[in-house]
Amino acid sequence: MSINPETIAQSLQSGNLSDRLSAVNQLRSIPADVAFEMLRYPLNDDNPRVRYAAVSQLSVLGHQDLEQSLKILRNCLYYDSEIDVQAAAADSIGALKLTEAYPDLDARFHQTQDWLLQMSIVSTLGELGDPRSFDLLIEALASSEPLVQGSAIGSLGELRDAKAIALIQPFVTHEDWQLRYRVAQALGNIGGSEAHALLETLRHDPMSQVADMANVALQQSS
Repeated sequence: MSINPETIAQSLQSGNLSDRLSAVNQLRSIPADVAFEMLRYPLNDDNPRVRYAAVSQLSVLGHQDLEQSLKILRNCLYYDSEIDVQAAAADSIGALKLTEAYPDLDARFHQTQDWLLQMSIVSTLGELGDPRSFDLLIEALASSEPLVQGSAIGSLGELRDAKAIALIQPFVTHEDWQLRYRVAQALGNIGGSEAHALLETLRHDPMSQVADMANVALQQSS
């Protein structure tokens, strides 16, 4: 069967879950403006896997109508019943650079205790690139969840604000090598003499992955 808007529309309304999931993926193969309009079906699907796939597609298709995409993603971030879908909404907000949604990301971070949603919000802040997120990222560094801490370190690096160096410096000697790895990445993004000095320490890290990343980061910042 050939893939076209008509066959995709039929599959999106199928009673078979796998058909609907396949149809969401097939939206990539038709013109973006048509695909964007057709997302209204899977975005309201009863199954969270379908909604997750549709919200993830907005990270690309959302450029067709940023105002409408912002409304959809805000609604999913606050009101979808599944944390995975809320997390996907946060990811798409960052991908689309919807800085208008920063207050919503901040609010949801503080409203939830779910580490997955908090991690997704923190991760997307680096991609969003809004300097208002600096204080929230500092707060996330103190999380009891290492994955949230690592995401905060990465996003601080993406913001490229030299003030972050002093904040992530304590993680240079952290027992979790994956956090040290994220520090090396972040320092490479920030650059400057202060970052360079810390990277010189990390390039001698006992974990080869960390040392290798520090050497790459030193090359970037030289």
